[in-house]
Amino acid sequence: MMEIRIIVAGASGKMGQETIRLLSRTPHFRLVGATSRKHAGKEVGNVVGTPSFGVHFKADLAEVIDQVEADVLVDFTTPELGKRHIRLALESGIRPVMGTTGFTEQEIAELSQLCKDKQLGAIIAPNFAIGAVLMMDFAKRAARYLPHVEIIESHHDQKLDAPSGTSMKTAELIANSRKEVRQGHPDEVELREGARGAYYDGFRIHSIRLPGMVAHQEVLFGGTGQLLTIRHDSYNRESFMPGVQLATEKVMELSGLVYGLENILQL
Repeated sequence: MMEIRIIVAGASGKMGQETIRLLSRTPHFRLVGATSRKHAGKEVGNVVGTPSFGVHFKADLAEVIDQVEADVLVDFTTPELGKRHIRLALESGIRPVMGTTGFTEQEIAELSQLCKDKQLGAIIAPNFAIGAVLMMDFAKRAARYLPHVEIIESHHDQKLDAPSGTSMKTAELIANSRKEVRQGHPDEVELREGARGAYYDGFRIHSIRLPGMVAHQEVLFGGTGQLLTIRHDSYNRESFMPGVQLATEKVMELSGLVYGLENILQL
């Protein structure tokens, strides 16, 4: 397989370090650059605990791009940084694979046009776990027959955005599969603001943030005399790496923006 030259943004974070370990064991992946404000100047392998790549962390992505030739940017940073990084990558002829969430529908539409203008592929994936993608696909199918639904998503307490990108993507897929249903009693009153969760197309999304968690989501469908629960749990960040590898390979074949890993799987 053709060698793919990769920059990892946010490479000293938990997801970034797991991505570095993926690169170290994948023969056709080559790390050419990495960003970390905390570890700027240090050799990547020494920080992550892998064999040396001969690559040193830089504090800023623009500095990395100026100094190396790269094919793909894998980004696990913050919503604010990720939005800047994806545009910088595309303007520099680099194909982004974004694990960073928080993009609005308007931003996705603008980035899709930029990809078309540049004739470059890009992938934004709210969740790279294959099981989570299947969970979203099953939820989309179930919504056709059980339209009353609520989503409960749980993540570690350092996650910055709520609801999660996975739950928002799940909600979008559900909304596209059924007509809007106004759930609950019409005279329902929240005694504490937010008790019923975030509103989306007639149903609710509930976000839990606690230490010890990684990424978990359940989608509950209620019907007459029955409850269907579709649940996925990621117990460690290695669970995301098969999806990261797939996206990094697939983005080289694309000439537009793909939002959601399900769009590159044969579901």
